[in-house]
Formats: sequence, C-alpha cells, structure tokens
Amino acid sequence: MLASAALAQDYPSKPVRILVPFAPGGVADNSARVVAEPLGVRLGQQVIVENRPGASGNIGTQQAAQAAPDGYTLLLGFDGTMVINPHVFPKIPFDTLGDFTPVTKLGDATLILVAHPSAGVRNLGDLVEKAKTKPFPYGTSGTGGTPHLAGELLKQRTGAQLEHVPYKGGGPAVVDVVGGQIPLVFTAIASAQQHVRSGRLVAVGVPSAKRSGALPDVPTFNESGVVSGFDVNSWVGIFAPAKTPPAVVARLQKELAAVLQSPFVKERYATLGIEPVGNTPEVFGAQVRDDLARWEKVVKAAGVKVE
Repeated sequence: MLASAALAQDYPSKPVRILVPFAPGGVADNSARVVAEPLGVRLGQQVIVENRPGASGNIGTQQAAQAAPDGYTLLLGFDGTMVINPHVFPKIPFDTLGDFTPVTKLGDATLILVAHPSAGVRNLGDLVEKAKTKPFPYGTSGTGGTPHLAGELLKQRTGAQLEHVPYKGGGPAVVDVVGGQIPLVFTAIASAQQHVRSGRLVAVGVPSAKRSGALPDVPTFNESGVVSGFDVNSWVGIFAPAKTPPAVVARLQKELAAVLQSPFVKERYATLGIEPVGNTPEVFGAQVRDDLARWEKVVKAAGVKVE
C-alpha cells in the first residue's frame, strides 16, 4: 500500500502512452488523439498515441495487457474488441476482465441504420414489414463488429429477414448504399450524417436509447413502436493493465473526466458522432461485464464466428 501511494504521488514522471489497436484515421483512433494533448497538459507530461493495428484489434490489445501496470501504458478500448471479439474468435490473446482495469468510458459512438431511397423504407416499421416477406441485405464494417451484431439483434427481436453483407470497413459499405448496390447499412452516425442531410440516404433510425445530437430529428428504434428496450451503441474507453495502482487509476479518471467536459473536446467528439461520458471505473466496469454477457447470447443465437 505504501509503495502504491508513493507511486501515485509521483505519477506521472515520464510520458504516458495510449495504445490504439487500429490503424490511424478511424473513429477509435481519433477519439484517443482528441483527448491526448489536453490530458497531457493536465498530467504535466506528454501523452503519446501509438497505433498497433491487426487482427481486429486483438494484437494491440494483447500488447497493452502485457505492459507494466504502472499507468504509463494505457489502452484505447473499443467495444468490438473488448466485449465482442472474445465471443466471435475461437482463441483470443487476452482476458478482458482479468487483464485490464477500466479507467473511464470516453464516450458512446451512436450507430444508425440508413437505406437507399429506392428501398422504399422510411422508418423501422416499414423495414420490418417488408423484411418479413423478402430478405433485405445490410452492409456493415465487417463480421463480428457492433453494427453487425446490432443487425443480428434486430433480426432476433423482430423476425425481419436481414442478410449480413460484411465489408472491409464502414466507408466502403456507405459508398455502396449511396450508389444503390445494397439497400441498407448499419454504420457509425459520423459516416452517414452528411448523406442523410443531403437526402441521398434515408435514416431508418438509431438503435440507442436516446436520439443523437448529430441528427436529432432521427427517431430511435424504440420510438418506432416495433421494439422496446433496444439500446446498442459502440463505445470507446480507456483501460489500464490489471493491478495498476488504484490511486493512479483514480488520477487518470479524474483528469480524463475533466478533459471530456472541455468545449474543445465536446466539439471534436460531436464531429465524430461521439457523446462524451467520463464515468467512474466502477460504472464503466459494470457496463463491460454486462456487455460481455449480452453479446455472448446474441453471438451464440446468430452463430457468428470469425476464423
């Protein structure tokens, strides 16, 4: 205990790294880069973002799990990697609950279901009614991601015939729905909002519990009357290796929560379609446990596997 207290008192005495297990430029990567500089100012040390992409986030996440538990190596955790990958991959090189300590959830990235105007779908009720008589393909950023499982959950909850079409990223999927090659896409709201505003795509709805500030006129799935209690967001958060001193975790959470309330970060996150959070390690950890259990059931029912 004395050693932990002494470490926390001196922390940080050198630069802090945030490992991002994806390539530069995506929503997850940018969510880390937006907070890195202001977090460094508050900590009095530089915060460096390092990209460690590969295997749907598993490689960089494993590297973070194996880092020293001293607060100098952190992980940008993405829900797809932390709570879905353990169920869709036959083997995974880390234990979400055993290898990590949650620090705080940075934010929720709202998803949206959009349709090409030619699909004749104006809302979720239209889609479910039509998809009970004929299959509707829907594109996503890839097999086993949150958008894919949101579609599987919608199938399970409504009986709609939705056929998954995986792409190598959300961008190509959005391009194809805008071009009319596929009728539907589940994607991050940031990827589709400009097309919805221009009328090139129709917003079917958002699967979260509340409307998104990015597109406040788009109703939630729950508002359609077709489903209730439907709440699926993609989230990003900061994790530390297991056994990181509690005082260090508390310091990081406190400073990150303050950073997330700054007008600069709120504005930048809004462009990414992210609602800032900054909750406690206990609250964030409870969601991680709940999401692991929830997606395990959906994955088993859908038979989703990534080889």
